Amino acid sequence: MRKSDNKWFLSKIKQAVRRYRLLEPGDRVAVGLSGGKDSVFLLHVLLFLRQTSYPDLKLFPVHVDLGWEEDIGPLEDYCREHGVPLTREKTAIGDIVFKVREEPNPCALCAHLRRGALNNVALALGCTKVALGHHADDVLATFFLNLIYTGCLDTFLPRTQLSRSGLTVIRPLVYIPEQTIRSVAAREGLPVVKSGCPAAGRTKRAEMRDLVRELTGRYPDLYRRFLTAWESPRGFSTWGPLVRPADGKKNRQNQVGEGE
Repeated sequence: MRKSDNKWFLSKIKQAVRRYRLLEPGDRVAVGLSGGKDSVFLLHVLLFLRQTSYPDLKLFPVHVDLGWEEDIGPLEDYCREHGVPLTREKTAIGDIVFKVREEPNPCALCAHLRRGALNNVALALGCTKVALGHHADDVLATFFLNLIYTGCLDTFLPRTQLSRSGLTVIRPLVYIPEQTIRSVAAREGLPVVKSGCPAAGRTKRAEMRDLVRELTGRYPDLYRRFLTAWESPRGFSTWGPLVRPADGKKNRQNQVGEGE
């Protein structure tokens, strides 16, 4: 890391960590390490935070193997060099999603199964938290995905408590744009593994990511304004529940004409 990184992105990560209590003394954190730039960048940042701010932080990188032909040797080497051996969990998730279920929109099922496998490994390792590499673009993409396809205003939280397992899911990168991650990953030479998913780039989520890139390219301040609105209790105003009067008289009284 460079000194200039604190102003560039580290200060934002530290802000998210403090604001949502993402890291605490004695934490044992399973880090979801798919091999994509986001997850590798996340591990890179957590290793730095352990070195500078959280000396007792225990990190356990976990790779959920979906059954693709992927060479994760560079990931294993990177983890070994930093004293955090990689746990590889082999699964048949790829076959289940694409061959057994033949899902036309595979992302939701795949993510659900991957999270389940990751959480099981985290529990086996005695972890208290699971760290995921979702960033600011993912916050926006998930919002638009829910808005356009389900008609609701929703996205994921920086910190989520899982009632069944007792694990806490944390997302330290929620303030960081994807372009920042891409730039730092390239500069630091992080071991990024190309995804073997046959649906990569052709899903609804990929469409939403393209939309986010278009919007943030046109409106660079969109990240900050959206996150400010999302964190504010008055950030979004809705019309509230529909008024359904019991009789016609009340109904006429509550009607508002187009010109009023």
